[in-house]
This record gives sequence, C-alpha cells and structure tokens, in this order.
Amino acid sequence: MSRHEPPLVMGIVNVTPDSFSDGGRFLATDDAVAHGHRLLADGADILDIGGESTRPGATRPLVEDELARVVPVISELAAAGAVVSVDTMRAEVAEAAIAAGATIVNDVSGGLADPRILDITAAGGATYVVMHWRGHSDRMQQLASYDGPGGVVAAVRDELAERIDAARAAGIAEDRLVLDPGLGFSKTADHNWQLLAGLAELSHGLPVLVGASRKAFLGHLLSDAEGTPRPVAERESAHTALVALLAERGVWGLRVHDVRAATDALAVVRRLRS
Repeated sequence: MSRHEPPLVMGIVNVTPDSFSDGGRFLATDDAVAHGHRLLADGADILDIGGESTRPGATRPLVEDELARVVPVISELAAAGAVVSVDTMRAEVAEAAIAAGATIVNDVSGGLADPRILDITAAGGATYVVMHWRGHSDRMQQLASYDGPGGVVAAVRDELAERIDAARAAGIAEDRLVLDPGLGFSKTADHNWQLLAGLAELSHGLPVLVGASRKAFLGHLLSDAEGTPRPVAERESAHTALVALLAERGVWGLRVHDVRAATDALAVVRRLRS
C-alpha cells in the first residue's frame, strides 16, 4: 500500500441494544440520526449504520427488526447529504438500504452469511466492503486457529482472495471493492497485531478498511498489573495513536467511534506531511 492522503473516516452509528461499546444509546431512530449528524460535524466522511451487534456471543436479531432499525436512519441521513454505508450480512437489508440511499455495503461476513448480498450489491452499484470472517458471533472465537504456513496473515490473505473472486463473479467491479482484515473476528489479540503489521501482504492491491476502535485487543494491551483489561471507554488514546500510524501505512479508511479524536490525529499527520 502506497502512502497517500490521510484515510477516510467512517463514523459508527450502532442502532442496536447490545453493541459492545455503545449498545442501546442510539437505538431510537431520532437518537441515531442525531448521532450521525454529530459525527458529520466532527468530520466523518462516511456514516456506517448497523442494526446487528457482531460482538462475541451476540444473538442475531430478526431480519424485520434489523430493517426497522436501520432503514429509517439511512433514509434521513442520506437525504441530508451524508455518504452512508450499511453494516449488514443480509441481502434483504442491503437491498432496502441501497434503496434508502446507502452507497456502501459493509458486510462483515464477506458474502459467506448470505451469498445473495453480492448480487444485490452488484445490481445496486454500491461499493462492497469484504471482511475476513469465519463464523457468526456465537462461535467465531472457536475458529481463531491459523496454524498453516505464514500464520494468520497468509490465511486471511488467501481466504479474502476467495471472497474477492466471489464478489467479482457476482459483477462487483474492481474499483468498488474494499478489504477489511476483520480484527477481532475469529482472531486473538496477537492475531490482530500480526494483521496490522502485515496489511500490505494481505491487501491484494485493493483499498483497505480497518476497524480497531475500542476493540478488546487494545484493552488487553493496556491491562493493569493484575492483568485486567482496560475498560472499553478508556481505550481511545491507544486507538488514536493507531489511527496516526495506519494513516502512514496508506489505509483507505478507518472505522471509528470517536470521529473527533480520529480526525484530530489525521490533522496532525497531514500537517507533518506538508
């Protein structure tokens, strides 16, 4: 990945009762829309609207509930001029989201949970974020084994290659594909650090989105003397440092909770470059 201007900032809008960082805070449509506007004011380039928590152990909502959560929020924010991404694994939700104004489908399963989402994305002309994924939240951490040659970086690279081929076969153009290494999804803390160090090896020459914000591997890094991980709400300084470092590595986008902290870090990167 070559060095370029600081990456796009994708602000997270979780319209869920149970997300690991802010579950329940923005479940009501008005609260989610207001939060989206705050993130835009703080400098977000993209708003990522999701109605299903993918934290370890999470239970999947009914498709009707997911639709009811995200579609009204997408409609309002897209109508206000925001660039909107829908965070979903379901073709029905992706289709309704695109109709409501979303221009990016951020599929954490890379098309494995619902292969028809690839056809829907292609037909809708949306950008597709294909993430590395091995299973749903109730069992994904049981699948965090990467014992082959090259370890986790080689495995993620090769498994993403299969999903890229599937997306292309469905008709998604090369210039509408973005990769995500899937930090925390069937990964240990050490796996996450190895992937961050090896982004160039697994990118396949495509843009890369990284979602590290407030995740458990940062909490483990900052554990206290007794080994207790740093609480979710106290991981932002470490994440902000990572934002600046990833900007220097040329990633396409960063998916974040605290947009202001991320954009401040990127302003520093931009000033030093100039």
